[in-house]
Amino acid sequence: MLRIKRVYEPADPADGVRVLVDRLWPRGVSKQRAALDLWLKDLAPSDELRKWFGHDPERWKQFQARYRRELKSSRPAAEALRLLQEKTRRHTVTLLYAARDQAHNEAQVLQALLTRRKS
Repeated sequence: MLRIKRVYEPADPADGVRVLVDRLWPRGVSKQRAALDLWLKDLAPSDELRKWFGHDPERWKQFQARYRRELKSSRPAAEALRLLQEKTRRHTVTLLYAARDQAHNEAQVLQALLTRRKS
């Protein structure tokens, strides 16, 4: 099972393996409060892509396409995706992100990508 959640929400045992998929550490969150099992920075969008997107819903479709291209072209990202796929076969995995926009963020793209790969 693959879930997504804001890192600012309280950790819950039902989260299973908690994986932060942001490149930057979330503001105001202690390591203890984050309760991470993994921090996969290599899965985060590049700084350039993140800044260009700016969580503008009008750029969402283009962001998704560019982000998927980045993931495909990066060996570290491919290895991190394989690790996540393996984890989701055996555990519940919760992808954590810091963005305020719950509908337009990298965790949404990763969830869709990993769910599609499972089928």
